[in-house]
Amino acid sequence: MNRGLKSRHVQLIALGGTIGTGLFLGAGKSIHLAGPSLILAYLIAGIACFFLMRALGELLLSNTRSVSFIDFIEKYLGPKTGFVAGWTYLVCWITIAMAEVTAAGLYMQFWYPKLPIWVTGLFLLVILFLMNSITVSAFGETEFWFAIIKVVAILLLILTGVVLVAIHYKTPVGYASVSNLTNGSFFPHGLSGFFLSFQMVVFSFVGIEMIGMTASETKDPEKIIPKCINDVPVRIILFYVGSLLALMCIFPWQYISPSSSPFVQVFQGLGIRPAAAIINFVVLTAAASSCNSAIFTTGRMLYSLTQKSENKLGKKLGKLSHRGLPTNAIFFSTVMIGLSVILDIIVPSGVFEFISSVATTCFLFIWSLIVVAHYRYRKQLSSKATSKLTFKMPLFPFSDFFTIFFMIFVAIVLLFQTQTLIALIGSVVWLIGLYLFETYRTRAA
Repeated sequence: MNRGLKSRHVQLIALGGTIGTGLFLGAGKSIHLAGPSLILAYLIAGIACFFLMRALGELLLSNTRSVSFIDFIEKYLGPKTGFVAGWTYLVCWITIAMAEVTAAGLYMQFWYPKLPIWVTGLFLLVILFLMNSITVSAFGETEFWFAIIKVVAILLLILTGVVLVAIHYKTPVGYASVSNLTNGSFFPHGLSGFFLSFQMVVFSFVGIEMIGMTASETKDPEKIIPKCINDVPVRIILFYVGSLLALMCIFPWQYISPSSSPFVQVFQGLGIRPAAAIINFVVLTAAASSCNSAIFTTGRMLYSLTQKSENKLGKKLGKLSHRGLPTNAIFFSTVMIGLSVILDIIVPSGVFEFISSVATTCFLFIWSLIVVAHYRYRKQLSSKATSKLTFKMPLFPFSDFFTIFFMIFVAIVLLFQTQTLIALIGSVVWLIGLYLFETYRTRAA
């Protein structure tokens, strides 16, 4: 495959993939649930994600020619597990992209109320397909600028917060101050609110593993991947924690609405009238970025899953173009994502939301498999081979244990809310069904 991704591309792919509508639109709900303790939840989840990324990085550097991290899951955990993980990850990203295509259409209606959702979705998919089909660097450049827009919006909020706190600015609900963080209690709803916030916190990190799809197309992966993995989780924690600190220093957490964007609320409270339009542009960019990432990821995953296929369609999807791109797989996955327009008409919204929730919950399974595969990889290395590793997982094996226990803890948290419980059950049914299907298919062959 064509190694056209530079360091800045890979860093912003992972960074942009995790900073999206969960922060710009959904942070209000998380703040209302956990209050200032949400910051602690992000720090704990960030540590687990850092260890996850270090485990992934060590696997990627053991064979930089692997198309995706699914290759390592298959190698160390077995072909059946690899099959389930690969197709689950593919369906997860297609489902997420479908939701984002629909969201992009809704965001455009902010300015053009009569514009049909499918027009925006179709236009977006055509443009992103063309960008993904030119060169891998064209995709990287597109994602770089999408991510920059989101990063600039967050930095502006953080800078605004610092300035307002420094001058003790009077807001509609008081004064901007660090003391707003402890206005009442750090755990206003007790430990239950703090624990329940982990569901939204963890799922806001979905996409961080995308670096695992870039190794075979990255220039000088031995140098770039370690740097990106060390930098990206830290930056994501800083952006999330920094923006949440800014929001709750400007407005006490009690006054941040759970049903609207806290970014819009804060900027409008400061007298910035076009705040809603600005944030709408940012979340439109976030939706386009997520779709762009999904097309890249699903194209590579479909190519990886069909490389050994013997049927006619599989052979076509498992081929590279003369530019070193899986163009056929990219086109097929783009068409699948495009079906969201039809599904919006045929399938009731509640069903589609349930499918999206199941897909998102499945990321816990994918992340856990990455860590378990890493543990198996390290256990089979000799002490001499281990001493030669240039990018070792810190605190191994305790870091792997911590990450796995953290994933189990989040899964337990999902049991205590009806919506997440149903999604968790749906995820288990999907995974078991897929495993049984592969078992039956293997025996029949």
